[in-house]
Amino acid sequence: MQEQLTKQDVDKIRKEIEYRKLVVRKDAIEAVKEARAQGDLSENFEYYAAKKDKNANESRIRYLERMLRTAKVISDESREDEVGLNNTVTVYFEEDDEEETYKLVTSVRGNSMKNLISIESPLGKALMGHKEGDTVFVQVNPQFGYEVQIRKIENTTDDGSDSIRKY
Repeated sequence: MQEQLTKQDVDKIRKEIEYRKLVVRKDAIEAVKEARAQGDLSENFEYYAAKKDKNANESRIRYLERMLRTAKVISDESREDEVGLNNTVTVYFEEDDEEETYKLVTSVRGNSMKNLISIESPLGKALMGHKEGDTVFVQVNPQFGYEVQIRKIENTTDDGSDSIRKY
């Protein structure tokens, strides 16, 4: 799947790749060397753990580099009166008689536990481009959907404080 990333996301990913190549890789190689020097590799747990950590780091680097190669860079600008990327939106769920506040972010930064929802999620897709007071239908799957009313839109800037989701 092609990820949609903002310029800030791309910068964060590049910084993580650089950190992993220059710092984590060096430490992992050193840990493997130290564990190997302890002798018999057939019963050396430290050696296998160090190799596993080194391989996990290399795998993460490959994953991030592939993400950058295939990503579509999108703008985080939106009209002031419409829901867009990096906006904080308060919605009213009539069925539950509850209000919730969410910030719309790219899929790599989505974190439902922190109310950061992806613009690729059903709720994120439904909210994009709508205005305060609009009632939108959120299609979860072919058999289920629900309505929410947009109560408030706050134009927030991306200060870069949301971290890239780790896989």
